[in-house]
Amino acid sequence: MTVQEPGFALLSSVGARPVLGLVAPERENALLLAIIEAVSNGPEVEPMAAAVARLITDATTTDVCFVHVLDDTERSLTLAGATPPFDRQVGLIQLPIGSGVTGWVASHHEPAVIVEHKESDPRYMPIPALRGTEFTSMASVPMATEPGGLVGVLNVHTVARREFTNRDLRLLLVIGRLVAGAMHQARMHRQLAARERAHERFTEQVIAAQETERRRLAGDIHDGISQRLVSLSYHLDAVGHILRDDPTEAAAQLRVARELVDLTLDEARVAIGGLRPPVLDDLGLAGGLASLARTVPQLEVSLELADERLPEHVEIALYRIAQECLQNITKHAKASTAWVRFGTYEGTARLEVTDDGVGFAVGAAVAAGAGYGMQSMTERAELVGGELRVTSRPGSGTTIVATVPAG
Repeated sequence: MTVQEPGFALLSSVGARPVLGLVAPERENALLLAIIEAVSNGPEVEPMAAAVARLITDATTTDVCFVHVLDDTERSLTLAGATPPFDRQVGLIQLPIGSGVTGWVASHHEPAVIVEHKESDPRYMPIPALRGTEFTSMASVPMATEPGGLVGVLNVHTVARREFTNRDLRLLLVIGRLVAGAMHQARMHRQLAARERAHERFTEQVIAAQETERRRLAGDIHDGISQRLVSLSYHLDAVGHILRDDPTEAAAQLRVARELVDLTLDEARVAIGGLRPPVLDDLGLAGGLASLARTVPQLEVSLELADERLPEHVEIALYRIAQECLQNITKHAKASTAWVRFGTYEGTARLEVTDDGVGFAVGAAVAAGAGYGMQSMTERAELVGGELRVTSRPGSGTTIVATVPAG
C-alpha cells in the first residue's frame, strides 16, 4: 500500500513496486544549488524556465519537464519553459485556470500525481502538441511563494510507469518554491519595465501633442495676426503721406497707432517664439542654443556645442532649459560671463550652463521651495526621462546640468 500525505492526491497505487526517488539523496543538494544558480542568472522568465526544465530532466529519472507560468491576468497559464523537442511550443500553449491537470493544480494549489491511465482521470485534458499519450506517469506541483502567491505549475512526465513518492513531491515543491520566488521577481521586473515604457511613450505623446498644438497656434499667429498687423502698418504709413490738411492731429493719431502696431508685432513675435522655437526646425539644437545666446547681449556667452540632432521633444526640452537658465542668470546672478556646453555620450545628452555670478545656497532654496523657473527646468528634464542637477554656493557662481536619454 502506498502512503499518501494529505493534499498530495495520489490517484493510483495498483501494481505499485519499490522505485528509487527522482534523484539520489546525495545529489539533491547539488540539484537545488543548480536550480538556485539558474534562477539567479537574470530577470527573463523564458530563459529561466527553460534552464529549470533542463536541469530537472538531466538530474532526475524523468523524461520531460514543462514549466507553466501564470499570466498577468491570473486567469490562464502559458508554457514558458520545456525540454526539447517541446521547447518549440513555448509561448504557444495556454491553459485556462481549472482546465486539465495543470489547471486543476493551479486552482487547488495542490500537487497531483497520475501513475497510469491518465485518460481515465476526469481532470486530464489531452494537448496534442505536447504528446501526452506518449507518457505514462506524471507529477504536477504548484509553484507558489509567500509574497506573490501562485506563480505557475511545474510538471514532470515519464515514459515508463512509475510511482512518485511523497519524497519526490517534496523535492518538486521545494524546486517550485525556489522557481516561484525568482519568477515573481521576474514578473514584477517585467511589469515595472512595461509601465516605464508606457510612461515614456505617454510622455512623448503628450509633449508631441503639446508641440503640435503650439506649432499650429504659432502658424495661426504668424499667418493671421502678424500679417494683418503688417498690412495695417503699410496702410498707416500711406495715411501719413496722404493726410496733410490737419497735420497736428493726424500726425499724433498716426504716431499712437504706429506705436501700437510696433508693440503688437513685438508681442506677436514673442508669443510665436514662446509657443514654438522655430530656430530648432532650421538650425537644430546647437544652432538654436547659439541663437539663444545672442539674445542676451549683456552677457558674454561662451559656447561649446556638438552639432548633433536629437528627437524633437528632447531638443525642445533642452532648449527651454537653456532659455530658462540664461533668463535666471540675467535676472538674478549678476554675472558677466556664462558658459553653455552641449554634447552626447553613450546614448546620453548633456546640457551644462555655468555662470560666474553671485551664486546661492541650493539647500536653502530647496527648503524654501525653489522658484518656478527651477521647478519648470526640473520637470522638463524629468518629462523626457532625464534629471537636473544644480551646483552653487554664495559667491561661487552656479552650474546647472541636464542629462537626458539621447534616443
